[in-house]
Amino acid sequence: MRAGGRWLAPPELWSRRRLAGEATVALLLALLAVGLGQALGASVPAEAVAIAGLSLMRRRLPATVLAVTAALTPVGNGFLPLMMAAGWSAGRRITGAGRAVAAFAGAYALCVTVSLVDTWSPSTALTLVLLTTLYFLAVAVVPGLASRYWTQRRTLLHTLQERNSQLLRERAMVAGQARLRERQRIAQDMHDSLGHRLALISVHTGALEVDRELTPRQREVVGVLREASVTAMHELREVVGILRDGVEAPAPASVDESGRAARGTAGIAALVDAARAAGNAVELKYSGEARPLAAAADHAAYRIVQEALTNAYKHAPGAPITVDLRYEPDSFVVEIVNGAASEVIGHVVSGGQGLTGLHERARLVGGMVHAGPVPGGGFRVAGVLPYGIGEASPFVDPVDDFRRQPAKTLYGDGVSVMDRTVSEREWAMGGRDGNSRFSGVAMGCGIALGVVMLLGIAVLVGVFFLVGSLDKGMIEPSEYQAIKVGTAEKTVRDQLPSGDTIATEGLDGKGPTEPAGSRCLVLMSSEIGESLDTEPVFRFCFKDGKLVEKKSYEVRR
Repeated sequence: MRAGGRWLAPPELWSRRRLAGEATVALLLALLAVGLGQALGASVPAEAVAIAGLSLMRRRLPATVLAVTAALTPVGNGFLPLMMAAGWSAGRRITGAGRAVAAFAGAYALCVTVSLVDTWSPSTALTLVLLTTLYFLAVAVVPGLASRYWTQRRTLLHTLQERNSQLLRERAMVAGQARLRERQRIAQDMHDSLGHRLALISVHTGALEVDRELTPRQREVVGVLREASVTAMHELREVVGILRDGVEAPAPASVDESGRAARGTAGIAALVDAARAAGNAVELKYSGEARPLAAAADHAAYRIVQEALTNAYKHAPGAPITVDLRYEPDSFVVEIVNGAASEVIGHVVSGGQGLTGLHERARLVGGMVHAGPVPGGGFRVAGVLPYGIGEASPFVDPVDDFRRQPAKTLYGDGVSVMDRTVSEREWAMGGRDGNSRFSGVAMGCGIALGVVMLLGIAVLVGVFFLVGSLDKGMIEPSEYQAIKVGTAEKTVRDQLPSGDTIATEGLDGKGPTEPAGSRCLVLMSSEIGESLDTEPVFRFCFKDGKLVEKKSYEVRR
């Protein structure tokens, strides 16, 4: 059973929902066949079973099912719905325009051949071929063309989507390489210039510190300078490492082996301790499960706390400060809140670039910073930083030159699909020009309109021929009454139409028993029968060159 299901499925993978849908369609087509058969008085259970089986195979064998259905449709009225479904599947799934044309041409030839064999009459062959052509165009060709256009349109959209996704990925790679080269250049310049100068300062201050001619106070000042230069060199090394590689050495403790404070979330505790040692009331809080941050984001968190504490010292000396570090499921949140100043302070010298630099630093790593007063007095600085790299962050909304199309693969086993419908992608990919949005839709409507016009012309021609052929097989009741039994056959036939029309097919042999050895002509009446299932007819039987009998009765089609 499973092997049969896998064989029936087309090359793409089917889900259980799709399998249930195909089974439901097959059942509905079978029920429609039974209903049409009962309405026409020719219900055949085997026909419904065949329709259900062909419906299940129409996706796996579209050309074969189309040909078989076209051959069976003239002899079974219940195959009409299946013919439309087979035409739709064949138009969509037969690859190559040449193969599709060959498949539909072969199916058309089978349909016409079976129709001629089933009701062969030299006088009605042309009319039968015309009606069969109109029938095949309406129920097979039009659904096939519509399905083929829809499929090609969707394939084009998928191709454009994949191409745009590839361009987005390539653009991100190029931008990343450009950033890396620029960062490496900046890091090299900083290392070559500032590193050399700081090394000279450290060497000279170290030499001065052991000079015997210096007083203790001078040695203390020189020691401070030397320690400052060493710390600056350490910080420069960290910054250069981040710029060059985007990573820095892990700092498991707040102080490294040389006694210098670590720069990152591990060094925030040291900043708080230093603030307490300076006489400030600072409280440090942790919440959530600790998670590692990217090097740049980790450094940004340290700088946010450092700048916020510096601002609190300047603008609200003596006010209590709270540093809150929260490890949220999707981001790291650092929040520094200080109370209102206990006394009015004068003008504070400030460069005005601290908070601006924090905003820029957070933006570069994919995060954001908010700073502002809090109700009741005080100030609050809060930063939200991602755990991963900035490009994957949900907080930054970069400009998308491709109108924000998701870079997702469309189909395949185990990959995601597009999260927008075909219509939505048509509107999104239509561009800003309104004319280009409707160009694809207008082209499809033009093709559909052309097909409908051709089909309408064919229907008008068919109706013209059909109306003309009715005159060959229909008489008025008054004409029937005027003809007398015993009149010469030639005289009667000259007064009556020939009856060579497709409209009279199937009327022979359904009335009363014909006289032995006679030849009969059956014509339709211009009047309507008592019910829709019956047809009033007139029969004229000839024998030995004379009209020997005429009958008026109703037959069931």
